[in-house]
Amino acid sequence: MSLATQPWMDASLSPDERAERLVEALTLDEMISLVHGPGPHLMKPEEIPADCRHGAGYIPGVPRLGIPALNETDASLGVANLRGVPAGDGSTALPSGLALASGWDPQIAYDAGAMVGAEARARGFNVLLGGGANLTREPRCGRNFEYLGEDPLLTGVLAGEAIRGAQSNRIVCTLKHFALNDQETCRHVVDARIDEAALRESDLLAFQIAIERGEPGSVMSAYNRVNGEWCGENDFLLNSVLKGDWGYRGWVMSDWGGCHSGAKAALAGLDQQSGEQHDKQVWFGDPLKAAIREGEVPFERLCDMVRRILRSLIASGAFDDPPEPGPIDFDAHAEIAQTAAEAGIVLLKNDGVLPLPRGLKHIAVIGGHADVGVLSGGGSSQVLPYGGPALQIPVGGLSGTFAKVTYHPSSPLLAIRELAGEAEVMFDDGRDPAAAAALAARADVAIVFAEQWTTEAEDLPGLALPDSQDALIAAVAAANPKTVVVLETGGPVTMPWLDQVAGVLEAWYGGSRGGEAIARILFGEANPSGRLPISFPRGAEDLVRPEIPGQIFGPPVEGRTIPTSRPDVQQHKGRFSVEHPEGADVGYRWFARAGKPPLFPFGFGLSYTRFAHSALQLSGGETVRVSLEVANTGDRAGVDTPQLYAVVDGVPRLVGWARVSLAPGEAKRVEIEADPRLLARYDVNLPGWRIEAGPVEVFVGSDARTRTLEGRTELAAKSIRP
Repeated sequence: MSLATQPWMDASLSPDERAERLVEALTLDEMISLVHGPGPHLMKPEEIPADCRHGAGYIPGVPRLGIPALNETDASLGVANLRGVPAGDGSTALPSGLALASGWDPQIAYDAGAMVGAEARARGFNVLLGGGANLTREPRCGRNFEYLGEDPLLTGVLAGEAIRGAQSNRIVCTLKHFALNDQETCRHVVDARIDEAALRESDLLAFQIAIERGEPGSVMSAYNRVNGEWCGENDFLLNSVLKGDWGYRGWVMSDWGGCHSGAKAALAGLDQQSGEQHDKQVWFGDPLKAAIREGEVPFERLCDMVRRILRSLIASGAFDDPPEPGPIDFDAHAEIAQTAAEAGIVLLKNDGVLPLPRGLKHIAVIGGHADVGVLSGGGSSQVLPYGGPALQIPVGGLSGTFAKVTYHPSSPLLAIRELAGEAEVMFDDGRDPAAAAALAARADVAIVFAEQWTTEAEDLPGLALPDSQDALIAAVAAANPKTVVVLETGGPVTMPWLDQVAGVLEAWYGGSRGGEAIARILFGEANPSGRLPISFPRGAEDLVRPEIPGQIFGPPVEGRTIPTSRPDVQQHKGRFSVEHPEGADVGYRWFARAGKPPLFPFGFGLSYTRFAHSALQLSGGETVRVSLEVANTGDRAGVDTPQLYAVVDGVPRLVGWARVSLAPGEAKRVEIEADPRLLARYDVNLPGWRIEAGPVEVFVGSDARTRTLEGRTELAAKSIRP
């Protein structure tokens, strides 16, 4: 048989037609082989096939029909290589997801995704297991750094663009973790409970927008349950919403250890069992085959599972043009990472100390391993950088691949010295606050680097900086009023020292060029343009859940308190539930509804220049459209991000935004059109989105609480399909 003449090789046919021809040619055993596979890291060396690329997952292909193996790698922040196999296989590390989201820039998200996709392809991978669209309902969640914040529109747009960029490399990109995976504590047993309308208006809308924009080839189900059913066997999520209402044509894979059954999961919409060694058994192997033979699962359902996998491979280009290992332009990719890092740094406070002037004689740099590199987040998304990490610190109480705090080799101290001219740049590691304060007292300005490591599989014990760093900052600020704090964190933190310092930068996890990006912002080589994608609360008492359900704290291990899940909770095996009374009002919406002003609001960010908004024009009808003039009234070029909010039932919702680059004195007219679903409420009885005829209050703001322009317009009655 000549493959070239087979009907599924005819590129003039649609991906659906070609996939159907392939399904017709497959045997039952070949079909079964395509719907489950192992994690190579748990295979013996002699078991690893020659075409396996040592990634997170592997699904054998069918060579006789030209179907390639699926070689899957983590994740959205760079090609992960947690286990260092093969040795020296480093990658370009993007800044964290929250840093990317702080840019509010769809083009940067696309470029970042395209870069990661290019490196995945150059390593022989054809499936990228990223990115994530889970909303930040819990600010202490250990995995927040991977995601894109608390707003469904911002998250959906940026996740979609990153996926579109990744798939431009003729590979499949995955969207995860579907859905409501908002805490790491007890993530394998927790049941997240929420009503349908609220879920549709928040987390599901983020996924829906991402799918519409990015068309990911696969979706990964989450570990947790939603309203009583595991996400990997949740008929409502997978069949009714994803494949039914949204018409999703790709395949649904389980997370590693997230498949709990064979027939039930297949009938509920799961198409592939991933990392099968993590599950109790290979559910989609012999058990599924038996269920098909016995009629418990229709044969057509198996055909649909396989058809979806093949369709995505064909549509992405991975079927016709399989990736082969090739060269990587790490210098060019590092520039992409630095652009994203600079755009994502948020200036939270500036009492005139920034940008640093050129005439300084003595600069004190303190703490945060600034002499070594920039911090990164832990877990399956961990990138081992090209050239190797600058520092890895084992963490007691955790095990395996999540157990090392990793710094990328981009030293802020060295980058500051590079830009400081003739100034003496002194360093203190910050372990002794008195010594750090003494150094700060000798300097013209003191820069304190404060860090907070977060990781997949555990949540934080609180919102405060760990390891007495608040006391360090207070001591330095008391010694030198010109103190700038640079935060490298995985989420929001409290700042009891805020009134004592002159400046605060949120730099998140900066990636391969994070140190250079921080230095350029400090010295004004780049003007800060980041805007917060997440609210900074004043304290845990203002959160929906002041304590994370199921979380307790173990004994100090190497000076660090380790959060653990209660043994009795684990024993409940799924009877442990978390209610979500905030409903669709996540983050800034919750703070507005509860009347609790945050420390820093969603959308907030300062600049070294000034902007003005004027001449609002507003129209209604089927949606809201606004036009406004944005002017740079300062003396530096900069980027403004006017944000459009609609007030729905008394709560503001981001319905659109613009990102505008302006020279000093320049003005531009920009237009913003609202996604009408964000003006609507979801009606489960319709079912669908319903906009009531009548007036709607809207405002343009520099953040979710600061109005620069406002008005009202009339909406026409409208219903929109789910």
